[in-house]
Amino acid sequence: MKEEELKKRSEDAKEQYALLGVDADQAIEKLNNLSISIHCWQGDDVSGFENPGGELTGGIQTTGNFPGKARTINELKSDLEKVIALVPGKHRISLHATYGDFGGEFVDRDKVEPKHFQSWIDWAKANDVKLDFNSTFFSHEKTNSGYTLSDFNPEIRAFWKDHLRQCRRIAAEIGRQQGDACIHNIWIPDGEKDKTVSRYAHRKLLQESLDEVLAEKISSDYLKDCIECKLFGIGSESYVVGSHEFYMGYAVKNNMLLTLDAGHFHPTETISDKLSSILLFVPEVTLHVSRPERWDSDHVVILTDELLAISQEIVRSGQMERVHMGLDYFDASINRIGAYVVGIRSAQKAMLQALLEPTDKLRDFEKQDKNFERMAYLEELKSMPWNALYNYYCAQQGVPVGEEYIKSIQEYEAQVTSKRV
Repeated sequence: MKEEELKKRSEDAKEQYALLGVDADQAIEKLNNLSISIHCWQGDDVSGFENPGGELTGGIQTTGNFPGKARTINELKSDLEKVIALVPGKHRISLHATYGDFGGEFVDRDKVEPKHFQSWIDWAKANDVKLDFNSTFFSHEKTNSGYTLSDFNPEIRAFWKDHLRQCRRIAAEIGRQQGDACIHNIWIPDGEKDKTVSRYAHRKLLQESLDEVLAEKISSDYLKDCIECKLFGIGSESYVVGSHEFYMGYAVKNNMLLTLDAGHFHPTETISDKLSSILLFVPEVTLHVSRPERWDSDHVVILTDELLAISQEIVRSGQMERVHMGLDYFDASINRIGAYVVGIRSAQKAMLQALLEPTDKLRDFEKQDKNFERMAYLEELKSMPWNALYNYYCAQQGVPVGEEYIKSIQEYEAQVTSKRV
């Protein structure tokens, strides 16, 4: 479709939203300022470069064997550059500690340093993106007991505390060099498959381990630590040490960021409903947007009701600047570049719809107990022409419009990823 036709449709859409009292230009501007943290691990099935192709353990499982996954750091960077070129806006890349540039040498987790991520920092600057970071507590021989920071063995705890210390220093150096705080996420797989007697004891050890490591104060100009909860994992179906209650209590007590993953709760729970409560008690929230199918299965993000509900709650709360949106899924059964682009665009489309709501009008209805009118407006909004605005936004950003990105991904597969054998 020609850009002039896209523009006309966009202008028509703006007029329709204006009748509802919505400034569509302002909504697009806010969308353009939304930096989504794009997870590096979709590109290589969470293999990393510490021991590429190694077996994943600790509640992590990737399914599928679609050809063409990134095998080297340069291949992953190339794939991410392709992704960035196919989505509008300026975004971030989220790295795990196992994705360092180790130069072909084995570097154990307690020995990772900022120098192992300097090439990523340089690459990010060259591609005008910012970096976030994640400690990596899974897929290691020192997780065989099922525990890391909460292990009864003090030597095991000491190893993982050193890993966490090093990761915080890496993230801080990233933040310093990029001139923007690096968000460092802490998630551990600790737990057990069957009934557990020592729940309190393990959680007390986790608290003590975190207290000890986080006692090293680092400027929030460079580093923002966040802690991530989970209900259960593969191999820890009965008990996870880092539960929602544990981490919410810890985050509130220590005034730190809390991470909510869309797949880390009971299937009947939704994180959209948790945001308004949590934002009252912690300074900021980070989101790992995923799509659980009956369990925490990390399916590719698509435009679901819950994704829209999460976006609506962010906007309706008026706390958009305190919520950091990141993606977390890994699907090895389909084209990995396509999985990235579908997920990012879906997250943007959900946020745009939320930004296009006449929030003040809807609130006025509630104050006047006009619940029918509120319902009617919310239903009419579902068929409003938001996609015309998104398509023109893409055109203005110089990225493919509508389904045009599919052809570009197919060409990249034919020319690049299909030759990785």
